[in-house]
Amino acid sequence: MKPALSDGRERFQQAAFWCALGAGAAAAVSIAASQILLGAALAAMLLARVEWRAPKHWPWLAVFASLSLLALAFSDQPAAGLPQIRKFYVWLMLVAICSTFRSPDHPRWLTAAWLAGGTASALRGIWQFGAKYQRAAEQGKNFYLSYVGDRITGFNSHWMTFSGQMMIVLLAGLALLLYGKPERRMRFALLLCLPIVGLALLLAWTRGVWIATGVAVLYLLWGWKRWTVALVPVVALTAVAVGPASLRERVTSFVKPHGEHDSNMHRVYTFRTGVEMIKAHPLLGLGLERVGPHVKDYIPADLPQQLPEGYYGHLHNIYIHYAAERGIPAAIAVIFFFLLTAKDWLARLLHAPHDPAAWFLRAGVAVVIGVLVTGLFEYNLGDSEVLGMTLAAVAAAAAL
Repeated sequence: MKPALSDGRERFQQAAFWCALGAGAAAAVSIAASQILLGAALAAMLLARVEWRAPKHWPWLAVFASLSLLALAFSDQPAAGLPQIRKFYVWLMLVAICSTFRSPDHPRWLTAAWLAGGTASALRGIWQFGAKYQRAAEQGKNFYLSYVGDRITGFNSHWMTFSGQMMIVLLAGLALLLYGKPERRMRFALLLCLPIVGLALLLAWTRGVWIATGVAVLYLLWGWKRWTVALVPVVALTAVAVGPASLRERVTSFVKPHGEHDSNMHRVYTFRTGVEMIKAHPLLGLGLERVGPHVKDYIPADLPQQLPEGYYGHLHNIYIHYAAERGIPAAIAVIFFFLLTAKDWLARLLHAPHDPAAWFLRAGVAVVIGVLVTGLFEYNLGDSEVLGMTLAAVAAAAAL
């Protein structure tokens, strides 16, 4: 019989795993539940004296955190940046999952949980779309103009967060379907749920996430059966052709925006204003949470000083925003973490393509691609929900 202390530690180890799994899974539906479970996982790890582990390239995150603290210290209002310091709590998802996931089955459970929660959120989003369409018709409003600023959100408060979550669920599920050799019931669930998630992502009208998802899906298909890559543009064109006219309007808004209702000019302003901020403060930026209050101070002289309609609390681009807020070195550090981690996975896939964990390494690469491409158009890592799911994917792959 094991000593009581050993039994107690084993129970805490099991609790740490289930809480870590729950924290990663819950990020797809509730950030509050995710963070509560993350705290419980960390507490259980301490009680069980679990060895704390992190992905190989974690020192880049240490550099990012250190430079963020320096940016806070040299800010014109340090207290305003404290919410960003508290957000580092979410980054502990890396430690919780990397330290507790041990079996190749664990990423499958995480993906299954994402599929369940993501499908439920997607169904709610599709219902929201129908309700908004009906309301616009009853009120005699132009659906495009009424919807573009009030889109579906699923279980979340913003369509960008919702879209980022749908993308991660779709990519992880597709990787499992193509590479993971799912058993019969799971294959049926994937074939049923992934189209629902994909439809919700389409109806969310988030153009940047559409592009990012397309790039990541191409990566997954290229490694599976290369000829299927040719199907992607066919499917995309068919969806646009048979979809409602408003969907076609959204697609053409890339080059033919509806004035300020679409964010094209708004993104020009945030990008160029961010560049001016970086030029003025290249090493430590303006300070945490100080970009938004100073936007009007850095509008380029050749642009009209009246800001187009849109949100200016951040710069809608993780590369520009991190550099403007925390300095170029901090931005490089956090991006290097993701790039070097994905590079390691690609090297392992090259040398051990039939490893039981290979399917989730592909999922991890696809998620990193999707997140980094979306980051060109949106401050997606600023969303705790998207950040939590991204870190859960990275940690689960790194643990293997």
